[in-house]
Amino acid sequence: MLTPASLRCLLPLGRKKGLSLLQTCRITGTQGRLTAGAAAAGVTEGEKRYKTFDDLPGPNLLTSIYWVFLKGYWQYSHELQGVFKKKYGPIWKTTLGRYKVVNVVDVDLVETILRKEGNYPIRNDMELWKIYRRMRDLELGPFTVEGHRWKTLRTVLNTRMLKPGEALLYTDYINEVVTDFLLRLDELRENSSSGVMVEDVLKAMYRFAFEGISYILFETRIGCLEKQISPDTQGFIDSIGGALKYAVLVTFFPQWTKSFLPIWDRYIAYWDHMFHFGKVLIDNKMNSIQERLDRGEEVKGEYLTYLLSSGKLTVKEVYSSVTELLLAGVDTTSNTLTWTMFLLSKHPEIQDQLFKEVSSVIPGRKIPTSDDINNMPLLKAVIRESLRIYPAVATNSRVVVEKPMVVGDYCFPEGTQFTLGHYQIAREEANFPEPTKFIPQRWFRDQRVKNNPFSAIPFGHGIRACVGRRIAELEMYLALSRIIQKYEIKPDPKGAKIRSVARLALVPNKPIRLEFHVRDQWAAHSS
Repeated sequence: MLTPASLRCLLPLGRKKGLSLLQTCRITGTQGRLTAGAAAAGVTEGEKRYKTFDDLPGPNLLTSIYWVFLKGYWQYSHELQGVFKKKYGPIWKTTLGRYKVVNVVDVDLVETILRKEGNYPIRNDMELWKIYRRMRDLELGPFTVEGHRWKTLRTVLNTRMLKPGEALLYTDYINEVVTDFLLRLDELRENSSSGVMVEDVLKAMYRFAFEGISYILFETRIGCLEKQISPDTQGFIDSIGGALKYAVLVTFFPQWTKSFLPIWDRYIAYWDHMFHFGKVLIDNKMNSIQERLDRGEEVKGEYLTYLLSSGKLTVKEVYSSVTELLLAGVDTTSNTLTWTMFLLSKHPEIQDQLFKEVSSVIPGRKIPTSDDINNMPLLKAVIRESLRIYPAVATNSRVVVEKPMVVGDYCFPEGTQFTLGHYQIAREEANFPEPTKFIPQRWFRDQRVKNNPFSAIPFGHGIRACVGRRIAELEMYLALSRIIQKYEIKPDPKGAKIRSVARLALVPNKPIRLEFHVRDQWAAHSS
């Protein structure tokens, strides 16, 4: 699909080895190499004839422009997954000059691709992120580095974040932030004309997620939940949103336009502010560590202290890695919690069941522990179902790296870029009965329909899966359980229609307004 999301991931087919579309596609067991003409005609392995990229159906440039711009899908590119699948089938191509992408919207084909990703999988080229880092002489982070260096970096980052036991160490950090967030929700409610309405839930959740992940990464509170936050912190928040917004816009313009198009200046300025803000906090932590060492004191700390003291990363790598982790962590948590509360407001019967579960495990005003969370299966199912309907990202991507890959009836050479349509796959009847309905119980072990586990993988798969998954899940479980413990969430009485928009994450096309009514049970336990 010719969309902002897929354009960001575009990679010239065969770039790594200098291959063209009509050059060799070797399959294990195939004798000899194909000539250009043979490749154009197909690839043969024994009696099996495989098709090539040229055989794929797909829209031409004008057709893509028609759908994206004239039909208005430039903000709703995720919905094109279903439109184009009906038109072209489960696998089709998008071509834009020398850039070529294979789109896949079939769970079995997606599984094939992800299970063949190799030791050093590449999600996509992330060229826009790399452009900025080259301009500023910065190191690449976990989302931009590739190959052996990526695996080394990822191994270091995983240690205190991805392992379940390590992630649970941050429970107290997150609960502290949730406590302050509940106070912030009360302020927002009281400032509304009705006394119960939060006018922009995503904005509120964004500040919660920002404070939470910053506390974990930087080991310090940055004041996102205060009534008045510092200009630097507000600038950092604005920069993340601005960088994601302008990343979509600059995608459509070649790099030679940087010298005269102002959108490039704005895009770069947002990145400048993010890296500067992160650098200041990291430098402060380094100075604090050094002062303690100079006094002969033992140095203790969590994530940032571990990264700085491990000796496995340079300081410049820490700057880039922490900034990229922060950028990814804020969007996932804030958007998922917003969509989850939106869905619960529309399904009061499910919200009531969730409240009963939460109340039985953490009665009164008890603050949940990680063990408590494990005793709330519906809580976890609610988050999982929300992620199925509104995944954190609508697509994923992979690049064929180590050797040519057979996918269905096609053979693709090294360098082929795949865009995987997870949004549509998770909304198909064949994978989930009644796919448009919000049914958290479908995730209970005794009620689950046997389907391909790749039908819904919101955090990705394999060694390149989301590095912050455990932290994000813990944040969402702790926050949602305490929100439901205190409030009954009701929909906007005006009933504004909400539609998801494709940015880096799926976001609502307008502010989500929800009512938060303090429960009688909570008020009865007031101190």
